[in-house]
Amino acid sequence: MNPYLVRLHQIAQQPSRRIIGLMSGTSLDGLDVALCRLHGHGRGTRLELEHFTTVAYDDDLRGRVQEVFAREQVSLEYLTLLHAWLGRRHARMILECLHAWQVPAAEVDLVASHGQTVYHAPHHQHRRPDFPSLNATLQLGDGDHVAVGTGIITLSDFRQKHLAAGGEGAPLAAYGDYLLLSSPLEERLLLNLGGIANFTYLPRTGPDASPAFSTDTGPGNTLLDATVRAHFPHLAYDEDGRLAAAGQVHPALLAALLDHPFFRAPLPKTTGPELFGAAYLADAQARTGTQQLRVEDLLATLVELSAQGVAAAARQAFGPQPAAAVYVSGGGAHNPALRQALQRHLPACHFATTEALGVLPDAKEAVLFAVLANEAVAGQPVSIGAGRQRVPAVTMGKISWPG
Repeated sequence: MNPYLVRLHQIAQQPSRRIIGLMSGTSLDGLDVALCRLHGHGRGTRLELEHFTTVAYDDDLRGRVQEVFAREQVSLEYLTLLHAWLGRRHARMILECLHAWQVPAAEVDLVASHGQTVYHAPHHQHRRPDFPSLNATLQLGDGDHVAVGTGIITLSDFRQKHLAAGGEGAPLAAYGDYLLLSSPLEERLLLNLGGIANFTYLPRTGPDASPAFSTDTGPGNTLLDATVRAHFPHLAYDEDGRLAAAGQVHPALLAALLDHPFFRAPLPKTTGPELFGAAYLADAQARTGTQQLRVEDLLATLVELSAQGVAAAARQAFGPQPAAAVYVSGGGAHNPALRQALQRHLPACHFATTEALGVLPDAKEAVLFAVLANEAVAGQPVSIGAGRQRVPAVTMGKISWPG
């Protein structure tokens, strides 16, 4: 028998597994690396976050990804090379983290690599008649290069199984959120304010998981960060939301931004920078004559756009006055202007970060992919939701051997 298969069988039978979760989102700020100890599986899963860091992307790496990021036309040769190159870079970043943490690679059971999303194409977005009803997505950073580069069995390309089973490939947070963070005491919204904002609804825990679901809500930080970088090349983002807090919302521009079919589409739904990118913002500014709007006012308007997208989705799902406990993660958790806008639009909700649940807000997405790898190896497929909101009961992640 293949010795790696024997090793994987041993890992599956262990009472706990040491798994590195990797996540790089649409903000392109860096690679989140979370070393997790996961005990058990399914509803009995317990998490210990041993180490976490974000390895910042340098200008060269970010620039290479931006060559193909959310673009309909790219060089096929360049895309092919980048897939392998990014896998090698991620492997090197993992080894650098393990060296800094003084953890030998041989003591890590698995790597769970999300990869770098460069294009997301659900059918409701591409609407191509030659690919009717087909959802697709593409993540770069080949798992075989990660496995060989680190010497650790790697699971990657998690979203493809979700697509194959009829989902849109995103958001996948419902699985990990349900297993790790549901509660019998309160209904919860797990709100991730990444480049694209999304939330998972978790009812009070019971034997029936059918009410749970995840959905994207619209732009999170993607337009905010891009605007800051365009006007202030030395800044990566609006630290503490100071620029946005100094501005005023422009009502006409906000209305033009919100006048988009995505915000009227039924839940759940997914999207990405392909839809909510520079062209979307430029078109709204052209229609409202706001091309010369002060950057502070533009950022204040974009904060309001993100907050209203989240609030509208919450009301669409739960009625005019949602009253769930909202636990925030992602880069937007550090933006007081955005959090204040959310509280204003959802006054009956109680807001905190996921740190109150024992999960660092910045680490949450990387942790969730470690959970998916743990379930793929040691668990059973879990069906979450019902009807259009149903998340397929599948085991996600392709396995790459180190040799």
